Amino acid sequence: MNNNLLLKKDLTAEELAMVQSEVNRKAKSKGIAYALWWFTGLIGGHRYYAGDIGIGIGMTLTGGGFGIWTLIDAFFIGKRIEEKNEELEYQVIQQVLSFHKSAV
Repeated sequence: MNNNLLLKKDLTAEELAMVQSEVNRKAKSKGIAYALWWFTGLIGGHRYYAGDIGIGIGMTLTGGGFGIWTLIDAFFIGKRIEEKNEELEYQVIQQVLSFHKSAV
């Protein structure tokens, strides 16, 4: 979500602080995702953590795609967590902007 930067440039310092605080509070950790992959990869624990419930269920039912899906995920977990955190930041920015508009 490259437009997060464009959206943030129009925010005040107070609004930016609100966004950053909320994102820090709700953001997913790559370290936790990798730990979950290591210990619960075959049942998709890292996918549940990332909010990918459908894929998590698929992994649970197939034993991580018989281990293959789990192995492949090792290379994509970090990028997926970054994407989820960018989506979260976008949602928070939108909430702050809508709150600001309704307050004016």
